[in-house]
Amino acid sequence: MTDPDSMRLAQDERADLAELLAGLSPEQWDAPTLCSKWRVRDVVAHIISFDDLGAVGLATRFAQGWFVLDQVNEVGVQHYAALTPDELLAGFKNRLQPAGLTAGFGGRIGLVDGLIHHQDIRRPLGLPRDVPAERLVEALPFGRTAPPIRAFWRARGLRLVATDLDWSAGRGPVVEGPAEPLLMAIAGRAHAIDELAGPGRSTLAARLGG
Repeated sequence: MTDPDSMRLAQDERADLAELLAGLSPEQWDAPTLCSKWRVRDVVAHIISFDDLGAVGLATRFAQGWFVLDQVNEVGVQHYAALTPDELLAGFKNRLQPAGLTAGFGGRIGLVDGLIHHQDIRRPLGLPRDVPAERLVEALPFGRTAPPIRAFWRARGLRLVATDLDWSAGRGPVVEGPAEPLLMAIAGRAHAIDELAGPGRSTLAARLGG
């Protein structure tokens, strides 16, 4: 079942990312991101790499990646490796509404994946933004429990508190801070840990390798 609100938020997030991408230089398209070994162009490819896959295509993709998620994702990225930035941008603009796997859970997969990867691109480029609060309110609870992100393991035994939104979850020592770095940290981005505080921060930092 599709959740119209979640799908709208996911589509709006992709539209905002498309606007950013349209203004990037060729050098920025090849710049590193917070995703290890992936350039901006690779992250863009990843975001749309599952959209056109039906059940058979999805099963084939997972088999090609030996059912290891990181390898499965890399197979999808390599599928788009020969495309130029202009071709990637055109393909991205044609897929603003998540489809296939990313339309799962009413579009929440597309929203969380798109939001995190949007920030994976922006943060290293030094291009901050204010993420709309309604997207973060929707993304945080789903992202905290979605298995591919592994956030539940990182946040186990901790209480997460967003200081700029009415959202909290979990039990234990508190980790608090703005919602965007809170989401990025539990998604495995150690880059965001310095923006958080609280007695549970050191535990989360250790789980992130910092």
